[in-house]
Amino acid sequence: MTPISAPLGGLRVLDLATLFAGPLAATMLGDFGAEVIKVEHPTRPDPSRGHGPAKDGVGLWWKVLGRNKRTVTLDLSTAGGRETLLRLAATADVVIENFRPGTLEKWRLGWDELSAVNPRLVLARVTGFGQFGPYSHRPGFGTLAEAMSGFAAITGEPEGPPTLPPFGLADSIAALATAYAVLTALTGRTTTGRGQVVDMAIIEPILTVLGPQPLWYDQLGYVQQRTGNRSRNNAPRNTYRTADGSWLAVSTSAQSIAERVMHLVGRPDLIDEPWFATGTGRAEHTDVLDEAVGGWIARHTRDEALAAFEKAEAAIAPIYDIRDVMADPQYRALDTITEVPDPELGPLRMQNVLFRLSHTPGAIRWAGRPHGADTDTVLTELGLSRADIAALRTQGAL
Repeated sequence: MTPISAPLGGLRVLDLATLFAGPLAATMLGDFGAEVIKVEHPTRPDPSRGHGPAKDGVGLWWKVLGRNKRTVTLDLSTAGGRETLLRLAATADVVIENFRPGTLEKWRLGWDELSAVNPRLVLARVTGFGQFGPYSHRPGFGTLAEAMSGFAAITGEPEGPPTLPPFGLADSIAALATAYAVLTALTGRTTTGRGQVVDMAIIEPILTVLGPQPLWYDQLGYVQQRTGNRSRNNAPRNTYRTADGSWLAVSTSAQSIAERVMHLVGRPDLIDEPWFATGTGRAEHTDVLDEAVGGWIARHTRDEALAAFEKAEAAIAPIYDIRDVMADPQYRALDTITEVPDPELGPLRMQNVLFRLSHTPGAIRWAGRPHGADTDTVLTELGLSRADIAALRTQGAL
């Protein structure tokens, strides 16, 4: 059980969701003390257990996504599973689900039934397209959101195809938004005394992080195009290869940084050009700026370039892969990748909690647990006897 002193201690969250936005939102709440109970089907566990590489038959993605969660099995389509879920919901603050709209209602576990047993409950419904509208009943995944939001259209080289991210970008953004929405709804509950429904469509939060594209189009008819690693808002901004074959990223969003970079690479004359005074003006002269910066970096090694930029107080960073992340001294100082003991696989290194709080910090108490590992314990705490639990298993509800 979670100590009440944790920032979200005392909150109980039922995670009924799978792949990936809903479960990740529950993980974020669990990292800061919420008691999260992961409810999985008895024979069809969360598919994240089988996604990506495994060690000794144990899925590693689940170890991150399932951390700080107790795991129980319930078949919600059975009478016993339904009744048990309602009993759990009566004790919970939050339920997170991502079934297609109408599925919970089909099982008589919709908002009407859940709020009847617990008027203070917050129900977070995470789907690809939301609870209503012409696409609401379509299967929805993050990839579709990355395509439909405009993200893929502006990602990649100008001459190349639209590019999808090689990870769950839209799902992760939706998870952050869902955790925020849940906490907002819980704060509202302190005023109204009642819970409410959170309707989270995965196609929407990613639009927020894409910036003012709707406004640009509305007011100017402007449609952003693919620019590769360049930016239409400022320059120089690109990746550049060093003399020893490494890649570095340079950003000059601030005017003062852009000027420092020009001094460093031996082209202070460009600062006097009228177009250099604004990010937009510099972006219109990207070729000349990239030639100046890229040419200078190409004549220096990675370490030489990094040291020179740091001395000039200009913004630069090496292009890392995960090996570099794991070895970087800044990440180590922040404990961004932390070690978690695990009874199945031994010590595991994974991403730490999202942020640091000075008085009530979050913590990873355990990594993802085996399928259904806590079923008996959780149901016993709920007041079910051994005979009750055995009967549910006989019925196929567990």
